[in-house]
Amino acid sequence: MQLAKIAVIVNPTAGGGLAAKRWPDIAAALKEEGLNYTHSFTDSPGHATGLTRHYLKKGYQLIVSVGGDGTNNEVVNGFFHQDEAVNNGAAVSFISSGTGSDLIRTLGIPKDYKKAIRHLINSPVRTVDVGKVAYVSNGGTSDSRYFINIAGLGLDAETVGRVNRTSKALGGFISFFWGTFISLLLYHNREMVITVDGKVVCNEPVTTILIGNGRYAGGGMQLAPFAKMDDGLFDIVIMKNLKKSDLLFNLPHVYKGRHIDNPKILFLRGRSISVASLKETLLNLDGEQPGKAPVDIELLQCSIKIKG
Repeated sequence: MQLAKIAVIVNPTAGGGLAAKRWPDIAAALKEEGLNYTHSFTDSPGHATGLTRHYLKKGYQLIVSVGGDGTNNEVVNGFFHQDEAVNNGAAVSFISSGTGSDLIRTLGIPKDYKKAIRHLINSPVRTVDVGKVAYVSNGGTSDSRYFINIAGLGLDAETVGRVNRTSKALGGFISFFWGTFISLLLYHNREMVITVDGKVVCNEPVTTILIGNGRYAGGGMQLAPFAKMDDGLFDIVIMKNLKKSDLLFNLPHVYKGRHIDNPKILFLRGRSISVASLKETLLNLDGEQPGKAPVDIELLQCSIKIKG
């Protein structure tokens, strides 16, 4: 791919303002590597999606996301409009300046911005899967959105909402660990009906369900430890009706991906998932909390190009 027409989208509030502080150094490093680019700063939620579509329609071939996992999610959403690719030949790259930095862990992109830029330049373009989710927005209307890393319902989404409402100044690991600890103390399991590829696989109380395209979420937890982003399948992890003591005991195992050995945790793979719940059950998409169940999730195979 020719690195001729590049747009960099910067979320200055990512990582509690870390992206804004780092941007002058990132900009200088991009120029030192001989990359010519246009850049824009986001100023509100959803702005990165609009900026991405704008640049793609203008013929830009590489969009670089500078921010956290939420920014990355918005940029990925900008590659699609009404279920169609905005620019089939374009690719996306990521320079992490956020709290969790979970997407880059699966992709193998260095967190150090200088190394990430060199990785961007030297790596080939690869095509990965994306998930599309139809859900009920927090305002009560029907909505849809794409995700590239992990979707979740239940305790997972409660934790994301709590972390996003509080300060992330202590960094990803501590912010998510503390958010998870508080959430599991307050959370009550939800009755869920879960369907995978047209078959009901669970109809009982559930602590959380995770749909992994990537492996990591929650600031380094290996929630879907075997997931591959280009295999045409989601890795689905259903934690059934775990007690708070079970959750506290298993929390350290999640960081090493050993939680799926628990007999109360169901692991399977599939391409489409539906989740319904009588009580309010929140949704997490790539570290954002945009809505709640019922949800319908489908895999879009090899639908986005990544440089890096």
